[in-house]
Amino acid sequence: MCRIYDLSPLISPRLAVWPGDTSLWRERLLDCDRGDHITLSTIHATVHLGSHADAHLHFAARGQGIEAHPLEDYIGACQVIRVGVPPRGKVQAGHLGCEIVAERVLLATGTYPDPEHFRDDFASLDPRLVDTLHERGVRLVGIDTPSVDPFSSHDLPAHQRFLAHRMSLLEGLVLSHVPEGTYELIALPLRLEGFDASPVRAILRSRNSNGESP
Repeated sequence: MCRIYDLSPLISPRLAVWPGDTSLWRERLLDCDRGDHITLSTIHATVHLGSHADAHLHFAARGQGIEAHPLEDYIGACQVIRVGVPPRGKVQAGHLGCEIVAERVLLATGTYPDPEHFRDDFASLDPRLVDTLHERGVRLVGIDTPSVDPFSSHDLPAHQRFLAHRMSLLEGLVLSHVPEGTYELIALPLRLEGFDASPVRAILRSRNSNGESP
């Protein structure tokens, strides 16, 4: 029987965002509880909210907006790998400890355990790891932290390697409850024209013994 793992944190005003970014708040234009005939809401929030897909436009002038990223990157065979890195550490190829068998790789660092409390000591990616994963046929990498680069970084070297290889990335995933293994990933970004990111509802579906989705 198919099992679904939800990789997205609960979206609420309590959800932490990057310092200086726009926290979620909801404007109720109409409300059944006030006697209106419908409830009608407006969302105000960063597009880098919770589990989200970065666009190349986020870190490169004249980069692609999120609507131009291929949907094929965000759906398909995926591998979850737990990596033993300390806070502020960088995930390197030697941390993988297994063969890469899917075009999408999600890295569970465990260094950002509570999405409602921002901390700046999360682990990030060594830029050379992005090169290595590209060489092994990976088209998308996801991580359970707010960024693939350190909090203090301004030149964003890991992000730049994603741009160089035209790879896609997911940040802000919740992976603490997901066993290592292979799955089907579904994490489609919204078709937001010219935007630098999009929230995603990221899920994994378990695969059968033949490696196929149910």
